Amino acid sequence: MKRFLMDIKKYKEYAVYSAKSGLKSEVADSHLSWLWWVLDPMLFMMVYSFIAIIVFGSGEKYFAAFVFIGLSSWSFFSATIKQGVRIVSKNSAIVSKVYIPKYILLLIQMLINGFKMMVSYTLVVGIMILYRVPVSFKLLYVIPIFLTLFVITFGFSSIMLHFGVYVDDLFNITNVVLKLVFYLSGIFYSIEAKVGNALGEPFTTLLLRCNPIALIMDSLRKCMIYKTTPDYLALLVWFFIGIILSIIGIHTIYKNENSYVKVI
Repeated sequence: MKRFLMDIKKYKEYAVYSAKSGLKSEVADSHLSWLWWVLDPMLFMMVYSFIAIIVFGSGEKYFAAFVFIGLSSWSFFSATIKQGVRIVSKNSAIVSKVYIPKYILLLIQMLINGFKMMVSYTLVVGIMILYRVPVSFKLLYVIPIFLTLFVITFGFSSIMLHFGVYVDDLFNITNVVLKLVFYLSGIFYSIEAKVGNALGEPFTTLLLRCNPIALIMDSLRKCMIYKTTPDYLALLVWFFIGIILSIIGIHTIYKNENSYVKVI
């Protein structure tokens, strides 16, 4: 852990600079520039809203904000994990020439995806203002919820980073698993309302507590648009699980990173 903290301090300026460069390069050839970071989830929101409200005749209260919170959080989580699988091979030019702790590459990508997520959340705030969503002190829960999201994402991604170096098909496997998790996470429907009515509350609670991204999205919706208290005990458990996964991932990377160059 001491080495990890020292490396973070040593490479933080490089990570921030690389993240800024990455963000600029993404929109360098686009006429709409950073607006795509808002338009992309907004277009998905419109499609899911159409399917849920028009086709199936159902939708949650403040549905636009409901879906957008889910999509923005999911995009950060899934994109970081998928990118983490191939991040070492993608940066082979850097990895093979200079030493850099490989998880720094992952942190750079998290900074990029996190910034885009925050841009998307500005639209959530706009939707809340448009719909005159009441605000309460429970909005402060977003701070520990986002922290939990970052820790869990880093924990899973750091482990995927290691195995992605050795397993060529891991990206495809990860993509399939994430698609399954996408539909189980309640991005455009309420797990408590839909799954609870169909299968009962015990199954709903199990589904929420065993799926960290579903728990995080549900918690964000509760404190941001419904003025209710999230399941902070479940969030705390997943925060510590994320810490444990992060420690395992960092230790594994330190132990094996010298062999990554030989493999890629």
